[in-house]
Amino acid sequence: MPSRTPLYAAQAAAGGKMVDFAGWDMAVQFAGIQAEHAAVRTAAGMFDVSHMGRLRVTGPGSTAFLSRLVCRKISDMKAGQVRYGMVLADDGTVEDDILVSREADHQFHVVVNAGNREKILGLWRPETSAAVILQDLSQEQAMIAVQGPRACALLAGLGLDPAPLRIYSFRDVAWRGVTVRVSRTGYTGEDGGELFLPAERAAEMWDALLAAGVKPCGLGCRDTLRLEAAMPLYGHELDRTVTPVEAGLTFAIDPQGSYRGADALRAQLAGGPPRKLVGLRMREKRVPRQGYSVLHGGAKVGVITSGTLSPTLGDAIGLAYVPSALAATGSELAVDVRGQVVPAVVVALPFYKRPR
Repeated sequence: MPSRTPLYAAQAAAGGKMVDFAGWDMAVQFAGIQAEHAAVRTAAGMFDVSHMGRLRVTGPGSTAFLSRLVCRKISDMKAGQVRYGMVLADDGTVEDDILVSREADHQFHVVVNAGNREKILGLWRPETSAAVILQDLSQEQAMIAVQGPRACALLAGLGLDPAPLRIYSFRDVAWRGVTVRVSRTGYTGEDGGELFLPAERAAEMWDALLAAGVKPCGLGCRDTLRLEAAMPLYGHELDRTVTPVEAGLTFAIDPQGSYRGADALRAQLAGGPPRKLVGLRMREKRVPRQGYSVLHGGAKVGVITSGTLSPTLGDAIGLAYVPSALAATGSELAVDVRGQVVPAVVVALPFYKRPR
């Protein structure tokens, strides 16, 4: 039986259509994917993301511990900073992509993907020592994302304004007698924040956000939003066959680091990856789905990792891995859509960038 977040009942009461996602009963939509997508692009929407794993790493060895296990530089992070990074295997492929927040000199908070929580705990627990304590906060802490051009203003009305924060930073604030973490992060391509709070107060926060005018949104539009913003999803753009170099995530690599998989990444950085993740805009409104073949000259050269009919752009778009020689913007390719060859062109990423 799927697990349920602290917000299951609140979402069901709000009309959420619940589905099994990574072993969790999650709302895929409320008013509809198109309407929810538009709400986030034009106003503000909220997502229950309490299914994500939340870990804490503490102790005098915590910085060295994470520096061995995460490919992003950790040692120079300041308290209040958040960094996106990845956990790698020895061959440089991706075990998970994560968010690391530095809470204090010897204390970090880590968000991992729901489907990878047990795997990451299994990989990290043997690496702990008397100087490193690893805690799983996933059951006791809820997580709500509030995203959109009006998100900061609506959160400010609740005393939770992310606007004073720099992107990828956080602060802890008092709200109705409880500490809430406000992190200026997200997964939609819009401004806003992610809230972390005790699980038993999650429904109260959800109701306060609803009363403030934030629209409830499901995982369906979260996927179309992140895809327009070209943000990778584990199991699609990232997995144990892909390196961060191939995925175009070199900003999240410490080239001088001594983490697991570092040698493999340095070799790819020096010689160039054999393939790259690219954006495709279809010449017709035929949606490229995960697993569809990408063609060049009639031959298969790659595979689609994600695709949708973009609600914002009105075009069918997709992400795909193709040989580096075919990855330049403007390259003409095609996709086999259920037996029909549909022309596509490589375009610059992201597909959508919010107005500044």
